[in-house]
Amino acid sequence: MQGAAGTFLPHIWVNAEPVPRFYPNAVTLVDDPAARTEQQGTIDILMKSNLPGRWAVKDSFGTLDLARRSFDVLLEASWIRSAMPALGVSSDIVWRRETTGKALPVDDPNFALFTGRRGFEVVAGGMLYKSDGMVGLSNVVAEAADAVSVFRSLILLAAQTFPRLPVVGYESGAELAAALDAGFEQGDPLRVWVRSRD
Repeated sequence: MQGAAGTFLPHIWVNAEPVPRFYPNAVTLVDDPAARTEQQGTIDILMKSNLPGRWAVKDSFGTLDLARRSFDVLLEASWIRSAMPALGVSSDIVWRRETTGKALPVDDPNFALFTGRRGFEVVAGGMLYKSDGMVGLSNVVAEAADAVSVFRSLILLAAQTFPRLPVVGYESGAELAAALDAGFEQGDPLRVWVRSRD
Protein backbone atom coordinates (compact mmCIF):
# COMPACT_ATOMS: atom_id res chain seq x y z
CA MET A 1 0.00 0.00 0.00
CA GLN A 2 1.33 3.41 -0.89
CA GLY A 3 2.89 5.14 2.07
CA ALA A 4 1.76 2.48 4.53
CA ALA A 5 5.20 1.76 6.04
CA GLY A 6 5.85 4.94 8.03
CA THR A 7 8.29 5.21 10.93
CA PHE A 8 7.95 4.07 14.53
CA LEU A 9 9.34 6.64 16.98
CA PRO A 10 9.32 5.96 20.75
CA HIS A 11 5.97 7.72 21.31
CA ILE A 12 4.29 7.94 17.90
CA TRP A 13 4.05 6.22 14.51
CA VAL A 14 4.31 8.78 11.72
CA ASN A 15 4.20 8.84 7.93
CA ALA A 16 5.02 12.01 6.00
CA GLU A 17 3.85 10.47 2.71
CA PRO A 18 0.30 10.09 1.34
CA VAL A 19 -1.43 7.09 2.92
CA PRO A 20 -4.39 5.03 1.71
CA ARG A 21 -7.80 6.66 2.10
CA PHE A 22 -9.21 6.57 5.66
CA TYR A 23 -5.77 5.93 7.23
CA PRO A 24 -4.02 8.44 9.51
CA ASN A 25 -0.55 9.87 9.01
CA ALA A 26 0.25 9.64 12.72
CA VAL A 27 -0.82 7.36 15.58
CA THR A 28 0.10 7.99 19.22
CA LEU A 29 1.61 4.96 20.96
CA VAL A 30 2.22 6.09 24.56
CA ASP A 31 0.42 8.43 26.95
CA ASP A 32 2.25 10.50 29.54
CA PRO A 33 3.16 14.21 29.73
CA ALA A 34 6.61 13.76 28.17
CA ALA A 35 5.16 11.60 25.37
CA ARG A 36 2.46 14.20 24.60
CA THR A 37 5.13 16.91 24.25
CA GLU A 38 7.13 14.71 21.86
CA GLN A 39 3.98 13.78 19.90
CA GLN A 40 2.94 17.41 19.46
CA GLY A 41 6.46 18.29 18.31
CA THR A 42 6.38 15.46 15.76
CA ILE A 43 2.95 16.60 14.53
CA ASP A 44 4.33 20.15 14.16
CA ILE A 45 7.10 18.76 11.92
CA LEU A 46 4.54 16.74 9.95
CA MET A 47 2.48 19.92 9.44
CA LYS A 48 5.47 21.46 7.65
CA SER A 49 5.74 18.51 5.25
CA ASN A 50 4.19 18.42 1.80
CA LEU A 51 1.17 16.28 2.64
CA PRO A 52 -1.58 17.07 0.14
CA GLY A 53 -5.20 17.71 1.13
CA ARG A 54 -6.74 16.32 4.33
CA TRP A 55 -4.72 14.15 6.68
CA ALA A 56 -5.33 12.75 10.13
CA VAL A 57 -3.83 11.93 13.52
CA LYS A 58 -5.18 9.03 15.58
CA ASP A 59 -4.88 10.09 19.22
CA SER A 60 -5.01 6.60 20.71
CA PHE A 61 -5.57 7.89 24.24
CA GLY A 62 -7.81 10.90 23.56
CA THR A 63 -5.40 13.23 25.38
CA LEU A 64 -4.00 15.57 22.71
CA ASP A 65 -5.51 18.98 22.02
CA LEU A 66 -4.80 19.70 18.37
CA ALA A 67 -7.50 22.36 17.87
CA ARG A 68 -4.90 25.14 18.21
CA ARG A 69 -2.97 23.50 15.38
CA SER A 70 -5.97 23.85 13.00
CA PHE A 71 -7.21 20.28 13.43
CA ASP A 72 -10.86 19.36 13.81
CA VAL A 73 -12.20 16.31 15.63
CA LEU A 74 -13.25 13.80 12.99
CA LEU A 75 -14.23 10.98 15.34
CA GLU A 76 -14.52 10.34 19.06
CA ALA A 77 -14.65 6.64 19.84
CA SER A 78 -13.84 4.02 22.45
CA TRP A 79 -11.52 1.07 22.30
CA ILE A 80 -13.27 -2.29 22.36
CA ARG A 81 -11.89 -5.69 23.36
CA SER A 82 -13.15 -9.25 23.26
CA ALA A 83 -11.12 -12.04 24.79
CA MET A 84 -13.62 -14.86 24.20
CA PRO A 85 -15.22 -16.16 21.00
CA ALA A 86 -18.88 -15.26 20.62
CA LEU A 87 -21.35 -18.06 21.13
CA GLY A 88 -24.73 -18.45 19.50
CA VAL A 89 -24.03 -16.64 16.23
CA SER A 90 -27.29 -16.79 14.31
CA SER A 91 -27.59 -15.13 10.94
CA ASP A 92 -28.33 -15.85 7.31
CA ILE A 93 -25.13 -14.06 6.31
CA VAL A 94 -22.55 -16.37 4.70
CA TRP A 95 -18.95 -15.35 5.38
CA ARG A 96 -15.96 -15.73 3.06
CA ARG A 97 -12.30 -14.83 3.46
CA GLU A 98 -11.18 -12.82 0.45
CA THR A 99 -7.98 -14.00 -1.19
CA THR A 100 -7.60 -11.44 -3.98
CA GLY A 101 -8.03 -7.70 -4.05
CA LYS A 102 -6.57 -4.44 -5.23
CA ALA A 103 -4.20 -2.70 -2.78
CA LEU A 104 -4.93 -5.21 0.00
CA PRO A 105 -2.25 -7.39 1.61
CA VAL A 106 -4.28 -10.59 1.11
CA ASP A 107 -1.07 -12.62 0.80
CA ASP A 108 0.02 -11.54 4.31
CA PRO A 109 -0.65 -14.45 6.73
CA ASN A 110 -1.37 -11.93 9.50
CA PHE A 111 -4.16 -10.21 7.52
CA ALA A 112 -7.68 -11.43 6.80
CA LEU A 113 -10.49 -9.64 4.97
CA PHE A 114 -13.92 -11.21 5.38
CA THR A 115 -17.05 -10.37 3.42
CA GLY A 116 -20.55 -11.45 4.36
CA ARG A 117 -23.14 -12.17 1.69
CA ARG A 118 -26.83 -12.78 1.32
CA GLY A 119 -27.08 -14.55 -1.98
CA PHE A 120 -24.78 -12.66 -4.36
CA GLU A 121 -24.95 -9.34 -2.49
CA VAL A 122 -22.19 -8.26 -0.09
CA VAL A 123 -23.98 -6.97 3.03
CA ALA A 124 -21.19 -7.00 5.66
CA GLY A 125 -17.46 -7.11 6.13
CA GLY A 126 -14.48 -6.61 8.36
CA MET A 127 -10.69 -6.73 8.43
CA LEU A 128 -8.50 -8.58 10.94
CA TYR A 129 -4.79 -8.08 11.48
CA LYS A 130 -2.65 -10.08 13.93
CA SER A 131 0.11 -8.12 15.65
CA ASP A 132 1.79 -8.06 19.06
CA GLY A 133 -0.28 -10.85 20.61
CA MET A 134 -3.68 -9.54 19.58
CA VAL A 135 -5.97 -9.23 16.57
CA GLY A 136 -6.98 -5.78 15.39
CA LEU A 137 -10.52 -5.49 14.03
CA SER A 138 -11.23 -2.62 11.64
CA ASN A 139 -13.42 -1.48 8.78
CA VAL A 140 -16.51 -3.27 10.08
CA VAL A 141 -19.42 -2.83 7.68
CA ALA A 142 -22.96 -3.87 8.59
CA GLU A 143 -26.50 -2.65 8.23
CA ALA A 144 -28.03 -1.61 11.56
CA ALA A 145 -30.31 -4.66 11.79
CA ASP A 146 -27.34 -7.02 11.29
CA ALA A 147 -24.71 -5.16 13.32
CA VAL A 148 -24.76 -7.27 16.51
CA SER A 149 -24.62 -10.57 14.61
CA VAL A 150 -21.88 -9.20 12.34
CA PHE A 151 -19.69 -8.28 15.33
CA ARG A 152 -20.36 -11.72 16.87
CA SER A 153 -19.46 -13.41 13.59
CA LEU A 154 -16.23 -11.41 13.31
CA ILE A 155 -15.24 -12.41 16.87
CA LEU A 156 -15.78 -16.06 15.89
CA LEU A 157 -13.92 -15.65 12.58
CA ALA A 158 -11.02 -14.04 14.42
CA ALA A 159 -10.90 -16.98 16.87
CA GLN A 160 -10.89 -19.46 13.98
CA THR A 161 -8.29 -17.54 11.96
CA PHE A 162 -5.99 -16.44 14.79
CA PRO A 163 -6.74 -18.78 17.75
CA ARG A 164 -6.41 -17.79 21.40
CA LEU A 165 -5.81 -14.07 20.81
CA PRO A 166 -7.94 -11.18 22.07
CA VAL A 167 -9.69 -9.01 19.47
CA VAL A 168 -9.38 -5.22 19.75
CA GLY A 169 -10.65 -2.29 17.76
CA TYR A 170 -12.50 0.96 18.24
CA GLU A 171 -16.02 2.11 17.51
CA SER A 172 -18.43 4.94 18.26
CA GLY A 173 -22.17 5.60 18.25
CA ALA A 174 -24.48 2.82 17.11
CA GLU A 175 -21.53 0.66 16.07
CA LEU A 176 -20.10 0.85 19.60
CA ALA A 177 -23.48 -0.15 21.05
CA ALA A 178 -23.69 -3.11 18.65
CA ALA A 179 -20.15 -4.22 19.53
CA LEU A 180 -20.98 -4.11 23.25
CA ASP A 181 -24.18 -6.09 22.66
CA ALA A 182 -22.08 -8.64 20.75
CA GLY A 183 -19.78 -9.25 23.72
CA PHE A 184 -17.03 -6.65 23.42
CA GLU A 185 -15.93 -4.71 26.49
CA GLN A 186 -15.61 -0.93 26.27
CA GLY A 187 -12.19 0.52 26.98
CA ASP A 188 -10.60 3.95 27.06
CA PRO A 189 -11.58 6.79 24.72
CA LEU A 190 -9.64 7.82 21.65
CA ARG A 191 -9.94 10.62 19.13
CA VAL A 192 -9.16 11.05 15.45
CA TRP A 193 -8.17 14.55 14.40
CA VAL A 194 -8.23 15.77 10.80
CA ARG A 195 -6.52 18.74 9.19
CA SER A 196 -6.94 20.27 5.76
CA ARG A 197 -4.01 21.77 3.93
CA ASP A 198 -4.42 25.60 3.94
